[in-house]
Amino acid sequence: MNHPWLRLALPLCGLLALAACKREPAELQGAATEPAAAVRDLARHLQRDDLAGFARAALPPAYHAQLETAWREGRSRWPLTELPLDDQLLPMLTALSAPDAGRKLRRSFDSQFARQDRDLREAARTLGLFGVQYVRNEGDYSEEERDHYAQVIAALSDWAAQAPLGDPARAHAAIDRLTAAARQADLASEEALQAAGMQASLQRLAPVSAALKATLASYGLDLDATLTDLRTGLVEQEGGQARVRIHYPLGEAEIDTVVSLERHDGRWYLSGYLRQAEAAMAPPPVELPPPPEIDPAAAPPAPDTA
Repeated sequence: MNHPWLRLALPLCGLLALAACKREPAELQGAATEPAAAVRDLARHLQRDDLAGFARAALPPAYHAQLETAWREGRSRWPLTELPLDDQLLPMLTALSAPDAGRKLRRSFDSQFARQDRDLREAARTLGLFGVQYVRNEGDYSEEERDHYAQVIAALSDWAAQAPLGDPARAHAAIDRLTAAARQADLASEEALQAAGMQASLQRLAPVSAALKATLASYGLDLDATLTDLRTGLVEQEGGQARVRIHYPLGEAEIDTVVSLERHDGRWYLSGYLRQAEAAMAPPPVELPPPPEIDPAAAPPAPDTA
């Protein structure tokens, strides 16, 4: 996992997880309900690469200023932390933004991966098996997330095992596209993200999102078409709680999952996003100073009880 090319590939899975959607010939039952429509609204923001709009729609307005403050203080990177392998996003941006990154990455690809389709397919299958087992048994995921991510990883593994990943022409074009987008974003360090703030960082990451989707499309995985085919339906609703079914195509697979939502001030929000955002907004724990050390020799003698 130390090769630059592999580091570039990891955040693609996270983008796919955030962009989840479905191909269904007919609307799902309960598609017209407000909870189901709220999920489709989030997908539309992703289809437009409107990451800042996605963040605004994903949480109640009262959360926004607190998250912006937490971001600028370095305590939050929500919603980027919703991505599996989110810790690989900054290394990817750093690698893509480095001086002469395009030439170095092309050379790295050519020396290690060019025309190695068989090995890359086997690696895709192996990583897929490992990833599915990991999200099912490890990590800080809800049961809904475990089921969803396991389906996504398995679908991506199957797609990657058939994609022309060893094609030098596609890889060189992808590197040129991604390096240009990363330089346009100009967010290659924690300091840059912190100085820009949450909303401005998400706006500047929009070209990176578009470049990632274009790269995947060049390998046969059209996320915009996937998002267009999004279908949602209501599973159940009781008071301010609801569960929504999401069904979407991913490669040759059909992903089917259920998410929980909550109503706040008349609008519906994904429960998982609310919990993650609340954790990000929480102030850091106060570190109490250690108690003073007591020198046994200086302690007063015990009273004489005789």
